Amino acid sequence: MAEELMPETPEETTEEQAIKQRKNGLYPGVSDELAENMKSGWADTELRDLAPIAQADKTAARRAALSARFPGERLVIPAGKLKTRSNDTEYAFRASTEYAYLTGDQTQDGVLVLEPVGAGGHEATIYLLPRSDRENGEFWLDGQGELWVGRRHSLTEAEQLLGVPAKDVRELAAQLKEATGPVRAVRGHDAGIEAALTDKVTAERDEELRVYLSEARLIKDDFEVAELRKACEATARGFEDVVKVLDKAEATSERYIEGTFFLRARVEGNDIGYGSICAAGPHATTLHWVRNDGDVRSGDLLLLDAGVETNELYTADITRTLPINGRYTELQRKIYDAVYEAQEAGIAAVKPGAAYRDFHDAAQRVLAEKLVEWGLVEGPVERVLELGLQRRWTLHGTGHMLGMDVHDCAAARTEAYVDTTLAPGMCLTVEPGLYFQADDLTVPEEYRGIGVRIEDDILVTEDGNVNLSDALPRRSEEVEAWMAGLKG
Repeated sequence: MAEELMPETPEETTEEQAIKQRKNGLYPGVSDELAENMKSGWADTELRDLAPIAQADKTAARRAALSARFPGERLVIPAGKLKTRSNDTEYAFRASTEYAYLTGDQTQDGVLVLEPVGAGGHEATIYLLPRSDRENGEFWLDGQGELWVGRRHSLTEAEQLLGVPAKDVRELAAQLKEATGPVRAVRGHDAGIEAALTDKVTAERDEELRVYLSEARLIKDDFEVAELRKACEATARGFEDVVKVLDKAEATSERYIEGTFFLRARVEGNDIGYGSICAAGPHATTLHWVRNDGDVRSGDLLLLDAGVETNELYTADITRTLPINGRYTELQRKIYDAVYEAQEAGIAAVKPGAAYRDFHDAAQRVLAEKLVEWGLVEGPVERVLELGLQRRWTLHGTGHMLGMDVHDCAAARTEAYVDTTLAPGMCLTVEPGLYFQADDLTVPEEYRGIGVRIEDDILVTEDGNVNLSDALPRRSEEVEAWMAGLKG
C-alpha cells in the first residue's frame, strides 16, 4: 500500500489551510515548477446526460413522507465519516442506513438537509464533497484526493443521478451554526455536523426522527423487495461455494469457509451484510460465533449464518446447519428435524393480519414439545412455555425484521414492531434453533456440543408469505442430496 505524500487533517478543508507535508515522507516538499505542472494537461472527464439511479423515484417518495411527518423543521441526515482502523488506514466506508435510504447515495461525508419552505413542505439538498481541486494540488497531495482514492462525482453529476440539488459539504457546518428555527438530526455519524447543531437540537427530538426513519422501513417497496431477492439468490450461491470446498476447510479452519463466502459477497454485492458465522462443531452453540478460527471436522455439523449485501445495501440473512461429511448422524438428524418442524410452524404463522409474535410462539411451542418428549425438561408443555424453561436450549427470539440492516428497523417503537400485526411488504427472518452447550450437564453427553439453526427470509404478501431464500434446501434428506450433488 503506497504512502501518500501529505496527510489529511480532520476538521480542515483544502480551502482553509494549505495541504501539510506527511511526517517521514520521502519528499521534503513540492517545487513551484512541479506544482504548476500538475495543474494542467488533464482531459475533461465530466460525465454528462446521466440517467437517474434506479430508485430515484423511491427515494423522492421517502423524502416526501419524511417532510410530511415533520413540517416546518430543518432535518439533517448525515452519511457518516471514515473510521480509522489503525494509524492512517480506515475501515471500508458504509453510509448510514438513514442517509442511503433517503438518497440512494453512499458517499462518505455526505449530508442530506431538508429545509422547511412554504406551507409545510421542504426543499431537499444533498451536501457532498466536490471533485478534487486541481489548482491547490489536493487531487494528488491529499490523502483523500482523487489520485489516491479514486474519482468522485461532481456536484452536477450527483444532481443528475440523485435528483436532488447538490452543494459543497465543506460549507454546511458554518451554515448550520447560523441556522434558526427547529432542527432535528440523525446522530452518531458525523461529529462535525453534530457540533454545529449542538445548541439547536435535543436528544428527545432527534430520537423521534430516528424512530420515524426506522419505522418507515417496516414496509418494503417493490425496489427493496427486488434487492432482497437478489441478496438471497447471491447468498444461496455463496452457500453452494462453501459446500464445494468443505474438504479444504477441513484441512485449514473455519476461516476457509468465511473467506469462500466473502468472495461471493464481494463479486455479487457490496459486502457481507454482517460478520459471517461459520461455526463448526461445538462453536455452533455460540449464537454469534464470528471468530471463525476453529477446526472443521468430518462428523460434526457446520452452522453457517451469512448474507450477501447488495450494492444498494440490502442484505440477506440465511442459516443452514450442514453435516460436514454430507450425512447427519441419527442424533444430529433428530435435533435438526425438530428445528425444521419448528421453522415450518413459524413460517406458516407469517401472514397479513397475524400478530408479529405468532411465528415466534408457534416455533417455540414445537421446540418445547420436543424437549419434553426427549425427557430434557419436565412437562407439561404449557408449563414449560409459561416459565420459559425451553429457553435454556432455544436462547433467542425466532426472528427479526430484515432490510438495509440485518436487524432492520431496530429503533422502532415496541408497539410498531413486536406488538404490531404483520402487513404485506414486511420482510422478516424465521430462525428457530436448539443449542446444547458442551458443558451442559443437564442433557445426555451425546447432545453436548450440538447446535442447530435454520433461518430463512420471509416476505409477507397479500395472501400469505413467500420464502425469498427457498433456493436452499431445508429438509434433512434434501440437504444431504444437495450436498452430494455439489460435491460431485
